[in-house]
Formats: sequence, structure tokens, C-alpha cells
Amino acid sequence: MNISIKGKHVDVGEALRGHVMENLTATVTKYFERAMESSIVFSREGHLFRADISVHARRGTVMQGHSTTDDAYTAFDKALDRVAKQLRRHKKRLRDHHKSQSNVEALPAQYSIIASAGEEGDALADAKAVIIAEMPHEIATLTVGEAVTRMDLDDSPIMMFRNRAHGDFNVIYRRGDGNIGWIDPKNTQ
Repeated sequence: MNISIKGKHVDVGEALRGHVMENLTATVTKYFERAMESSIVFSREGHLFRADISVHARRGTVMQGHSTTDDAYTAFDKALDRVAKQLRRHKKRLRDHHKSQSNVEALPAQYSIIASAGEEGDALADAKAVIIAEMPHEIATLTVGEAVTRMDLDDSPIMMFRNRAHGDFNVIYRRGDGNIGWIDPKNTQ
């Protein structure tokens, strides 16, 4: 794992650097043996020290934590505790996801990629859509929570699934504001 330790208006000495390397490596490898990189920034806020930690555990998975106290070591340790909690929860979600995949019912479907209209969009409006690729896909039967977890793990912006509660198709998607949108035809009032 590549570890970057920096200080903003703070001199990061060898003792602090060693403390960070030892504890961060032990904590991250406890949950993800092949984490990609970590970044730690120490800074001052008045008379207090602030430690910001960012851990890129795997593709699409970044955990962040920060803490502000009167000691740089304590600030780092508290921030690392927050990151460790996030890593532990994420690892548990991964384990639960893999366990639940064994009993997931799936419906075969066709996934197609269609060429965008481009700049001649109006001219091609009457033309037939050009299919670039077609591949098999499966629509899983899941709860909404399981679908959100799978969408997060796949790092996908949208997902269609069959709702286990009532059997109809639902769609979840990542909104522009970062929240999750859910389209459920059964929940219309």
C-alpha cells in the first residue's frame, strides 16, 4: 500500500511518521490486504492538531476520517478509529453480499448499448438506433437494501431488480446530489 504523509504548517517528524505507518498499515490490512493507497494530512487549527485520513481500499472504495485534538498522535488515532469502523462495516457488507448471492433468483435479460445521437441528433431522430453491443444480463430478485448494496459494490449508477417484497420490477439510481433514487410502480399513491 502506498502511504503519503504530509503536514500543512506542521513538521511531521520521524516518530510521528513511524507511528502512522505502523498503525495505519496494521488497521487497513486487517480488513483489506491489498489496499491501494492512503493519504494522511496533519494541519493546525488554532492551537489544535487536525488529522485527515483517506484510504483507497479498492476500486471505488474510499474511506475518510478526521479528528481535531490538542495532540497530533491522538488526532491521528481518533481519525484512524473512524476509518477502521468504516472499513469494518464495508467488509461486513461485502461478506453479507457474497453470502446472499448464493440464494438470489435471477431472470435472464438482454443488455444493449446504443450509440448516442451525437451532434446530428435531429437528423438521426427518424433513423433506426444503432446497437453497438449486446450481452446477456441477469435481473436479480432482491430487497431494496440488497439492491443498493449491490449497486454500491458494482460501482454502477443505476440498477434494475425484481423486488422480493412484491415481485415487480424496480429501479434504483444514483442521483446528481449523491443520494439514491428508487422507482417502484407498486408504491404509487
